[in-house]
Amino acid sequence: MQQNKSVTEFILLGLTQDPIRQKMVFTIFSIFYAATVMGNLLIIVTIKFSRTLGSPMYFFLFYLSIADTCFSTSTAPRLIVDALSAEKVISYNECITQVFVLHLFGAMEIFVLVLMAVDRYVAICKPLHYPTIMRRQVCIVLIIFSWIGSFIHSIAQIALALKLPFCGPNMIDHYCCDLQPLLKLACMDTYVINLQVVANSGALCSTSFVLLIISYFIILHSLRNHSAEGRKKALSTCTSHIIVVILFFGPCIFIYTRPPTTFSMDKMVSVFYTIATPFLNPLIYTLRNAEVKNAMRQLWRVKIS
Repeated sequence: MQQNKSVTEFILLGLTQDPIRQKMVFTIFSIFYAATVMGNLLIIVTIKFSRTLGSPMYFFLFYLSIADTCFSTSTAPRLIVDALSAEKVISYNECITQVFVLHLFGAMEIFVLVLMAVDRYVAICKPLHYPTIMRRQVCIVLIIFSWIGSFIHSIAQIALALKLPFCGPNMIDHYCCDLQPLLKLACMDTYVINLQVVANSGALCSTSFVLLIISYFIILHSLRNHSAEGRKKALSTCTSHIIVVILFFGPCIFIYTRPPTTFSMDKMVSVFYTIATPFLNPLIYTLRNAEVKNAMRQLWRVKIS
């Protein structure tokens, strides 16, 4: 990647400079990341090989787990390694690559969550048309468009990052490269670029969140006409989705929809949606979902028999 900046590398300050706390960061986030990868891979394998999880909801959950695994991998390994490293150096090209990967899989997670809400809306509000509307070919096309949309969003972030000249300080007060911490180091007035970040990432997060809340409000309103058993099952599924949406979009909106100001909680908020949410998603979707748990048991019995 060609660049003509005077700064060729950055130093990531991480979550803390205290040696004892750095060891705590290494231990805690190593456990979090290992559990995230194992939990999401378990869901991926279960859906891939189970004969009972063939519905569109699990088709989309499969891709949510892929996005979660890659999204967490874009930041967690470096955070873990840097916690025990004397020099937390990242090259300019590596930094730009991290911005790309972070936003690629972050946007993919947003689009998949929206598709899961659409799936629930059609299943609950238009049950007779559900097999026709959410047939396999349609789901595949929707996922393809999600990947394309994620790629376009990520390219837009890179285009903004490449506009930034760096000629002075190279210490990033963060544990990963993203547009917000890079804007603080740029040797230029970043007001316009920050507005573009808000119009891009901020609008994506906010618009998707509003659409999701409206869709779930409509779904919950329509449940009045369902039987008690149908209401219970639909509420269980929708509650899981709503929890994931709030956990993911709350921190995203806080980070990407505001002027270029710094708060002491920024890094911890970023940790929550880049590392904690991918860790919690498998727990939410397995502990609250009897079908997934039963499919896992069946696969386990087949494996040991």
